[in-house]
Amino acid sequence: MTTPDAQVSEYVQWLTVEKGRSRATIEAYERDIEAFLSWWGPDRPLADVTTGDLENYLNELRDTRAASSVARALSSLRGWWGFLVEEGQLDVDPSAHVTPSRRGRTLPKPLPEETVALLLDTLPRQTPVDRRDRALLELLYGTGARVSEVVGLEVQDLDFDEELIRVTGKGSKQRLVPMGRSLKVALRDYLGPGGRSEFPRPRAHAHVFVNVRGGALSRQGIDLVIASRALAAGINRSTISAHVFRHSCATHMLTHGADIRVVQELLGHASISTTQIYTAVSITSMQRAYSNAHPRAHD
Repeated sequence: MTTPDAQVSEYVQWLTVEKGRSRATIEAYERDIEAFLSWWGPDRPLADVTTGDLENYLNELRDTRAASSVARALSSLRGWWGFLVEEGQLDVDPSAHVTPSRRGRTLPKPLPEETVALLLDTLPRQTPVDRRDRALLELLYGTGARVSEVVGLEVQDLDFDEELIRVTGKGSKQRLVPMGRSLKVALRDYLGPGGRSEFPRPRAHAHVFVNVRGGALSRQGIDLVIASRALAAGINRSTISAHVFRHSCATHMLTHGADIRVVQELLGHASISTTQIYTAVSITSMQRAYSNAHPRAHD
């Protein structure tokens, strides 16, 4: 089977010879494709990529890139998948039904609060993996941390006495986020007897979340945890990801009256303009609820 690296090389050659694209254009396309492959993971088949996966990836890009850069990334991926389908290397083009944002950024799609409650409250606690997964999902929702920040989280970053977590974000900037009651219980359960200590080599490194081999849990590993737990809870896999937990945390806090600057600090946004998108989501939810519930909303 042709590897993704070989498929990228074939595409680059086709762009050069058949399409006559400039070197600068080709290098930009190549960077976009390689960035997605790094996010997707080297061991996951390209045939498994869905439209939902692509939308989650683009939503993450929108947190850090300009709208024009995100649009170009989508264009690069569409061109590549179109080439692979045309060459018979893939059967389905997952980018075909991805809708670009009219304003360069789509509104986040948070999970309903009842869906989050269903997922977290029905997680079993019998095995070390159960306890790890419960602590992981509670942390993603409870702190709104980026998946890269969760991957790098170390045991020494947890302060149970002060109920604070030290999160290291972009540019190695650190911030303190609260440790809510549910999260504190889940973390203590995981870090106590019958949890993390049951994994191989639990003290070989300082990472909080470890995989079944005792190594640090990767971004791809977190994706698999979310997918399997969503499936077990009867939740549509395409509607949930680590980034959706971040969206949900911010939106639900604003819905319940949190100050936007508090949410900005919690999420580690450099600019409040990035946080304001969640305000729009909260208002949209309020308008929908009003329209559905108020007896004179349609008079």
